[in-house]
Amino acid sequence: MKTSSSGSTRKSNYSVKHVATIANGTDVRVRLFTLAPGEIIPWHYHSQSTDHYFVLEGTLTVRTRNPEELSVLKAGESHRLTPHTTHQISNQFARDCRFLLVQGVGALDWVKAED
Repeated sequence: MKTSSSGSTRKSNYSVKHVATIANGTDVRVRLFTLAPGEIIPWHYHSQSTDHYFVLEGTLTVRTRNPEELSVLKAGESHRLTPHTTHQISNQFARDCRFLLVQGVGALDWVKAED
C-alpha cells in the first residue's frame, strides 16, 4: 500500500494483504484493512488527524510511544489515537486481522517515525 505524500509527509513504504477505501475526503478517510499474520504498519504519526480503529476479525496490536503503550484489540473492540501520537500497527497472531480505520477530522498525512 502506498500513501500519497505532500510537504514533509513521506510515502509509506509498507504493504499489507488488502486495503479498500470506503470514503476519501479532504479531511476524513475510511479504509478497510486486512493484515496477514506478521504484517506491520511501521512507526508513524499524523500531524492533525485522529485514528479510530474498529477491529472486525482477528486481533490487532497497537503500540505507541510517548506514552509507551501496548494495546491488543480483539474483534468488537476499538481504539483511538490522537494527532502526533507515534504508533505502529501489527498482526502478531496466526490468522488474518480485519479492521476499519476512520481518520479525521484534519489534514490526512502519514509521517514516518524512526524505528
